Amino acid sequence: MEIKTATFDFLARLKENNNREWFQEHKAEYDAAHQNVIAFVDAAIAELAQVDPHINTDIKASKCLFRIYRDVRFSKNKSPYKNWLAAGISVDGRKLDGPEYYLHIEPNRNIIAVGYWMPKKEHLDAIRQEIDYNYKAFEEALQQGGWTVKDLSQEDKLKRPPAGYAADDPHIEVLKLKSFILQKELSNAEMSSPDAIQHVMAICNRVLSFKKFIHQAIDI
Repeated sequence: MEIKTATFDFLARLKENNNREWFQEHKAEYDAAHQNVIAFVDAAIAELAQVDPHINTDIKASKCLFRIYRDVRFSKNKSPYKNWLAAGISVDGRKLDGPEYYLHIEPNRNIIAVGYWMPKKEHLDAIRQEIDYNYKAFEEALQQGGWTVKDLSQEDKLKRPPAGYAADDPHIEVLKLKSFILQKELSNAEMSSPDAIQHVMAICNRVLSFKKFIHQAIDI
């Protein structure tokens, strides 16, 4: 199972023609690209269910995909469509309050990300507390997959220590994080090869121990 070159071609042309008239004229191409990604997510779910107890084959790929339509109400960018197709894979599809897999399909920017993006307050507090109490276990969970704390996403990181933590805490830079995400990019060639699912799974397998640590921290 792979992402078809036609899917990448459609997304590349959509980027250059991001308007409703062009999209409607090429709706059949969008539908084909959408179905291609659904099939790919289905294949990924089947593979993940074999290694991650939090994933099962009852998960519907259609509920994992994000809409291609942009919400432009509060944006200066009024382009009506995203230039990518993406999915959040979890027991609640794309809507889980917890760790999940994120698959982003975009020409020359294919991202596999795993972890918990912007946890709600009680989960964020629990993750920070678990890291503070069991930093060695957190570090080991990363190391098992060949990662270090420097690989964690720095998006929206706090400039000051969170409440309850001292500025001189030896792990303060990790405790300032507001998301706990690891990610890697794959090339178009890798994603459109017959081994595409294996390429994705190679990354996901490296993140299982980290994802397990987050699950245990928030007790889900």
